Amino acid sequence: MRKSLLALILSGMSSSLFAQQKVESYVQEIKGTKLKFDMVAIPAGVYKQGGNVKADEKPIHEVKIAPFWIGKYEVTWNLFEPFLYKDYELTQSIDGKITPEVDAVTRPTKPYLDMTFGMGKEGHPALAMTHYNAIQFCKWLYVRTGVFYRLPTEAEWEYACRAGSDKAYSFGDDAALLDQYAWHKGNSDGSTHLVGTKKPNAWGLFDMHGNVSEWTFDQYIEDYYQQFDGKVADNPVAIPTKLYPNSVRGGAFDSEAVDLRSASRVASDPFWKQLDPQIPKSNWWFPEAPFVGMRLVRPVTPPSHEEIMAYYDKAPIKDY
Repeated sequence: MRKSLLALILSGMSSSLFAQQKVESYVQEIKGTKLKFDMVAIPAGVYKQGGNVKADEKPIHEVKIAPFWIGKYEVTWNLFEPFLYKDYELTQSIDGKITPEVDAVTRPTKPYLDMTFGMGKEGHPALAMTHYNAIQFCKWLYVRTGVFYRLPTEAEWEYACRAGSDKAYSFGDDAALLDQYAWHKGNSDGSTHLVGTKKPNAWGLFDMHGNVSEWTFDQYIEDYYQQFDGKVADNPVAIPTKLYPNSVRGGAFDSEAVDLRSASRVASDPFWKQLDPQIPKSNWWFPEAPFVGMRLVRPVTPPSHEEIMAYYDKAPIKDY
């Protein structure tokens, strides 16, 4: 079956076309501001996705992935807050101005809670944004930089997390080593921590295990891998068609070791909005999910401007 337009936007061209293509890591500066962030080049390749611990990880199957860039760190409040608050964006602007194009981007409704939950802001991962909120942040970056950023597909995320490893974790099977690589339930004291303070994986990515869980673009489908049994999936993506659930990866500061594995999958839950007093529920925040954050991806081959805007401007699905 031919991939849909949105699937092609997300996954790019076939990974086989990029097998020999070399991409370099870089630092993205946001023109006119003091803000910047690091993007790490991930080569094309084939890996074995999945695991044998939980039913939704089976069967283990091969996946081809085209090259892409991914954030070296989880998105921090330093970068997310200028999108959230116009006044804060002005303070980060070198000339004290915001262009009309940037100012026209829809911003989240201001949260009625402290969305850091007292865990820290400077250098800490941004958290509790909805899937829609995360995509709109990517749109703000696009208007600011002219570069297409998006959420990773589930397959891209696991490929980047594993960094060539076929073990439970990027560093092997020994969960006793988690303290060196991750903030988790056993060492976090119930809080997020500064990004990049633990060891990176083999591709130089920090906090792929723990600190905050990370959104992927994909709809969470429990038996999604069954269709790839005995096959090789080429840049797969489960395009969301309903509000819940979406796939969240990596485990967080409050997660057990088993949920920090590279293959572990978590489904978003309407319970995460239980405290939200709005009717209908907000498109922007999960007040009971102070453990979910995000990491940016950029495909090597960018879609057209029209295709990019189709990705960003997909109407939000009303909550219930």
